[in-house]
Amino acid sequence: MRRIALLTPTFHHYSGIDRVVEEQARRYSANGDAVIVFCLDGTIEVPGVEVRKFGMPRSLLLQRIYRLLFFVDVVKIARMARAVRSYDIVYAHFYPMTIVAWYAKRRYGVAYWTHNYGVPPASTFSSVVEKVYITLFRWLSNRTVRSADRAVSISRYLADVLKRETGKDSEVELVAINHAAFHAGIDGTAVRAKYHIGDDPLVVYIGRISPHKGVDLLVRAFQEARKTIPRARLIIAGKPTFKAYNERLEREAGDNVSFIGFVPEDELPAWYAAADVYATGTLWEGFDMPLAEAQACGTMVVAFDIGPHKEIIDERGQLVPVYDVHAFAQALCRALESRKAR
Repeated sequence: MRRIALLTPTFHHYSGIDRVVEEQARRYSANGDAVIVFCLDGTIEVPGVEVRKFGMPRSLLLQRIYRLLFFVDVVKIARMARAVRSYDIVYAHFYPMTIVAWYAKRRYGVAYWTHNYGVPPASTFSSVVEKVYITLFRWLSNRTVRSADRAVSISRYLADVLKRETGKDSEVELVAINHAAFHAGIDGTAVRAKYHIGDDPLVVYIGRISPHKGVDLLVRAFQEARKTIPRARLIIAGKPTFKAYNERLEREAGDNVSFIGFVPEDELPAWYAAADVYATGTLWEGFDMPLAEAQACGTMVVAFDIGPHKEIIDERGQLVPVYDVHAFAQALCRALESRKAR
């Protein structure tokens, strides 16, 4: 029996990274390993797996600052490293937990494994502050993964980026989709009834509301598509992580666009089934779990041709040139008309 410590900054269902960690914890535990999850904050509970929280600020803004500058909290880093020193494998998921694993390896000789989710490039953010923040975050992340004994990337695209930026090789393991939950034939009528959608053409986006997710581009493309399909509706479900960006979107989106906040994981299949089209304007992804889940539910998808999307989208999906809002709008119209015909 191996003793495995999984390190993740947060452990919440609204984070795709944390959903991967949750599945990994379940899988290792089912295989007979002794598993513990170390995080700064979290709400996910996994049967048979201890979750130990070390704390961080409550404010979303202060959380972002704290996670970037975590390396100065030497007391907590040392305390977490001591806590994992007796484990056979210390598996770090995302910066700044890579600092803890790096220190534990250096101080106690533990086996340090890491999962590579990538960090968005600064070009996908709008303000100077955001660009500086993500540039520093990316540099710190790359610096702390170089010493890992084993690295796993969640797409071939990310493996190539990691190799180019750090010189480190990694294995490729695409994110596994839970096909017991996400599959064709799910009934989405309850979702349509709850939001009074009826038989109106429905476009859905699920994910964080962040500049690099290109939600503003999705809204612009949708409004252009609506000139051709006036009854179309767009529902945006996800946790806002940039307050000013979210407020601007809600002001400018129009009354045919609804922002409904975070959707629990167990409700996601019904949302994908309710949608005529799942669309995302994201400008960067390491994998794109919602896109893969929607497709598994038999829902047509439209997205920009970025990063790993060619590894995910099958012949039913439509990829358009990045930033081309007009082409995106046309793809939405084709998908909605195709769905209507079927």
